[in-house]
Amino acid sequence: MARKPAATSVATKAPTRSTKDKAEKADSKSTRTRARVLDAAAHVLSVKGYAGMRLSDVAEYAELQAPAIYYYFSSREDLIEEVMWVGLADMRAHLVEVLEAAPDDLAPMDRIMLAVETHLRHALEVSDYTTASIRNAGQLPEKIRKRQLAEEVKYGEIWRGLIKTAADQGAVRPDLDLYIAQMLVMGALNWAAEWWSPKRGSLDSVVAVAKSFVSHGLGTPEALGG
Repeated sequence: MARKPAATSVATKAPTRSTKDKAEKADSKSTRTRARVLDAAAHVLSVKGYAGMRLSDVAEYAELQAPAIYYYFSSREDLIEEVMWVGLADMRAHLVEVLEAAPDDLAPMDRIMLAVETHLRHALEVSDYTTASIRNAGQLPEKIRKRQLAEEVKYGEIWRGLIKTAADQGAVRPDLDLYIAQMLVMGALNWAAEWWSPKRGSLDSVVAVAKSFVSHGLGTPEALGG
């Protein structure tokens, strides 16, 4: 009796190299498209703000059809929430990296000045995400602010540590409330995203004035070399 051919199970058949390549390419393309949507949303949000951001503008900037955005994000609010979180998380990671790369013997006030410059250059020159996060921080509904607020706390802890270390080493004026000083410094730096443009002076000038403003506001005469 003739032997029957062995049955082949489609469900258990191992994917071919070609099939794997196609799947990986599709996943890579999807990842790149999602990043384009996020980049476009960060740009539009940084320019037009929360109230003015329309998905049609995001789609146009990303060179996509507007309905395609819903493949990656379930709603406008979901997209905005992601941009806001990425902006703050990226700013924090960048500042940590810069501070960790600084010389161990860098004076406490100089570390604060390094943080001032890093914050301003990243927010105003490098990242649409950070600009969007700073400019729209107070405009978002509470329901989509959870991750943003958590990142704000983590970022604030870095600044609190910088100022406290400087104070512990006698570099900060003893008459200052450290919390109030921290909030005023961070508020002034963040507000630059609202008013600055190259027409109002170079970024180098903004950084120089900010460093002078913060150092003379916080520092003791000894810390300032006086």
